[in-house]
This record gives sequence, structure tokens and C-alpha cells, in this order.
Amino acid sequence: MPTPRKNRANGEGTVYQRKDGRWEAAGYVLTADGTRKRVRVYGNTRKKATDKLTEKLADSNRGLPHASADSTVGTYLAYWLDNVAIHRLRETTHTRYAACIRLHLAPGLGTKKLARLTARDVRTFLDRLRSTCQCCSHGLDAERKHCCAIGQCCRKTLSPLTVTYVHSVLKAALEHAVREDELPRNVARNVKTTAPRPTRFRPLTTTEARQFLTAARNDRLHALYELALRTGLRKGELLGLRWEDLDLDSGTATIRRSLQRTRTGGLTPLPTKTRASERRIALPSGCIHSLKEHKDRQHRERETAGPHWEENGLVFATPTGRPLDPANLTRRFQSFLDRAELRRIRFHDLRHSTATLLLEQGVDLVVIKELLGHAHIGVTAGVYAHVRLRLQRDAIDTIGKALSPNDDDPDDPPTAAVVS
Repeated sequence: MPTPRKNRANGEGTVYQRKDGRWEAAGYVLTADGTRKRVRVYGNTRKKATDKLTEKLADSNRGLPHASADSTVGTYLAYWLDNVAIHRLRETTHTRYAACIRLHLAPGLGTKKLARLTARDVRTFLDRLRSTCQCCSHGLDAERKHCCAIGQCCRKTLSPLTVTYVHSVLKAALEHAVREDELPRNVARNVKTTAPRPTRFRPLTTTEARQFLTAARNDRLHALYELALRTGLRKGELLGLRWEDLDLDSGTATIRRSLQRTRTGGLTPLPTKTRASERRIALPSGCIHSLKEHKDRQHRERETAGPHWEENGLVFATPTGRPLDPANLTRRFQSFLDRAELRRIRFHDLRHSTATLLLEQGVDLVVIKELLGHAHIGVTAGVYAHVRLRLQRDAIDTIGKALSPNDDDPDDPPTAAVVS
């Protein structure tokens, strides 16, 4: 028995069942060039097809243009970035996506038709990206008169990690086109890239960590450095801390935000990296003492600054109360390492040092995961797999020593007499 036909009002489009059993809905939406175009969406049920069309019509009525498969890859990426990704990504991530599209995807694939993009196109593009000198591709050699401009190419190619990142951005954009029924499949998913080797970090050893803490005592940011090493907080989490987040009497800190520099707002407090990153941690006694000293120092700085003080409630701020720029902290940190005669490491390696030292002391992986604010314990286990492997080897060697033959061991039972 055929499904009864339902009438739809003007502007709601049409919905009907195809011969293959699927439902098709069609209506007119706004395009990027300001005209209106008829689009079609599909679903296994009438409701699914209707819901898809209703969403497209609602976006069109709000003035959001629709990018179709007959547009170029560059046009579609611009549409996806400004109308879709912007509502789903953190601002810092959106900025990185925009740079990736502007520098790599738009120049490499922008002129191709979205509907005609193939896996071979994507593979060729990525291979070219791996082997092309970036000075030449972006015209930097001509401006600075070096590299290919003087006939001596520096071969400054992208790292495998960056190439993988470019590929992931393209996959994310095309996946949305598949969900919107603009493409039958995501051709970028058919291209496999070699997983880049993880960056091998060299955390501070126990001796170096002691030297680090000793040298930090004479630095204005002593409390920040000590908190970073003893708790593993991220740079943005440290700079986003406010005094209201600390309970120095009970010895706890609540991590609610991360200070980041954004393209539109400058230094801006943002939500933590993940939901799991919003957490409450216990403060070591050494950090409580240094934070109290830091609070007294900040009070004196407030009195010295007088009317020039900007009250933001931040734990770690400039001598006039303004937020500390993450880039400035990085430069200051490197200068501190030089003065302390410590080898240069990244600020983020203090976080790795925390986890490594805790693992070496036998602290459970679940406790470390909660302290670091990882979303899943698999992240913690994966990042510090090499440390766990070394600890396993030490444990196995310990068993080996216990099982090795030792004639002088008094605990060995006497050899049984042979009865003839």
C-alpha cells in the first residue's frame, strides 16, 4: 500500500519516496554567489530526509550560503571553515585550521571541483607537499633573496606531523560534505598516510629536577615553575589560574580555564582543553609555601604600581597585574634555564617530567591521568609507554637477580641426601 502523500507549505520544499525505497527531499537554498539553487537530500525514512532539508532551509533563511559539490574545493573549504567549523572548534584550533587551508590546501587543491576530487588527487597533493621546499612554494626565497632565488635550495620541507595535520583537516571538511549529501564518499579517507613518529622528549632527571627547583627560588616566577614541575599543569592552565581557584588552607587548586592568545581577542581565558582537564588537584606542601610567598610579593607589586595596577585576579601576572603572554613566558623560561646552567627543554617538558618522575616512583597510572587531566587513560599510557617499558625491564631484572643461582644463599634449602 503506497504511503499517503503529505502536502507541504510553500518554501518547505518537496519530499517523495524513490523507486529504490529511499526518501528524497528537495528545496531552494542560498548559494555562495548570492543566487538560489535547488538542492536534494536523502534519507532512509521520510523524517530523516525532511529533517535534513529543514536544516538546510533554516541555514539559508539565516543567510548562511550553501556550498554544493559543483563548487571548487577552495570555495567549499572557505564555506566549511566560516559556517561549520567555527561553531564546533575552539578558537585556537579554528585559527590553526584557517592557516592550514590558506597555506596548503587552497593553493594545492583549491581550483579542483569538489565533485571531481579523487583519492589520486589527494595522494598526489600530499606527496608534493612532503617534497616541496616551503621557501619556494610561498615565495619567501624571492623576497629574502636566498634559497632557490640564488640557486641554492635549502630543501625546507614540511615535517611528517604537519603533512598528517593537513590531511586530517581535509578529511574533516570532506566528511561534512558527505553528511550533507554533497559527496557520496570521503575520498581523503581512502588515502593512508604514515603515522609520524612521536616526538621523543627528554624530561628532567631527578638530579636535574632538584637543580631546577633550587635555581628557581631566586626567580620572580618561582611559584609558577615549582607548580609546573610538581603538578604537571599546562602552560595555559597556569597562566589562567586565579586566586579564587586556590584554597591554600586545604591545599587544593581547581583548574577551570586556560589563558590563550587568540586572533580576535588577544589574551583570552578559554575553557580547558577537554572536559577532563577541568579538575581539582591537591597541592604539594612546597607549592603551598611558595604560593603564599608569591601572594605577598604580588601585594607589594600592587602597592608599587598604584593606579597603574590592572586587577584581574590572576595568580601569575606582570608586575602591573596584566596577564602574562604565553610566548613571553617561553622566552623567559629559556633564559632561566641558561642562567641555571640547565640543558634547554620546552616548557611543556616540565609536564612530561612530572609524569615521568611519578611513574618512576611507582605512582599508579590512574592517579597520574587524573592529575594531568587526560581525557582517557590510554593517552597517559601511550605518551609514557617508553617509561613504563623501562620500569618493566627494571622489574624483570629484579626478578632475574632473585632467581639467579647463589650457592652462598642461606635461605636455599639443603640438598636432599641420596638414599642408597
